[in-house]
Amino acid sequence: MNDPLLLVEGLGRKVEHRWLWRKVDLRLYPGDRMAAIGPSGSGKSLLLRTLAGLDPIQEGQITFQQQSLQKWFMPHYRARAIYLHQRPSLLEGTVESNLQDVYQLSVHRKRSYDRQKILNYLELLGRSDNFLERPSTTLSGGEAQIVAFLRAVQLSPLILLLDEPTASLDAETAHRLEKLVEMWQSEEPNRAYLWTSHDREQLKRVTDYQLTLGETLSGE
Repeated sequence: MNDPLLLVEGLGRKVEHRWLWRKVDLRLYPGDRMAAIGPSGSGKSLLLRTLAGLDPIQEGQITFQQQSLQKWFMPHYRARAIYLHQRPSLLEGTVESNLQDVYQLSVHRKRSYDRQKILNYLELLGRSDNFLERPSTTLSGGEAQIVAFLRAVQLSPLILLLDEPTASLDAETAHRLEKLVEMWQSEEPNRAYLWTSHDREQLKRVTDYQLTLGETLSGE
């Protein structure tokens, strides 16, 4: 069997004086489609943020491509494992400028913006070319989720950490985005994702394995 892309051992997260979860273990292999489930307040978003290197590791160990997370240069790691917030923040300007600006970061400067690829993605999502000209300040929550998703997948990450990525989308667009995630993964079989959602039917469609938070909490 291949080595896991992401190996998590004994991970724990405390908020103030209370542990939300402890002893979390997971192995995310190339091609995996995993769900993180648990009741509201169980810390699913905090788990994804920790896996993305956005929050400090309070307990346990994370290994990516057989190298401890502490040894990774964080911008390089975050370019490979991208976290998508359920309420993403966008920069001022148009949708297209939000997609282009990420290439100004040094970690992405060897890449270039591919407008045709974005147009193809938009067509799959049922959006016209004019969507690129929309000011970010006029976008709905669902439209902001679309922009954040496009901004991430255009960078060809190995792992997507998807935090309620369709929460603000209508049912048809949500299904379209699910298909786009499927297409993204099929383009490179080493890719994998971890997906949170309150929609159990969606998770049945888009994931094969589940990590349940709340079952790993000690009595402390």
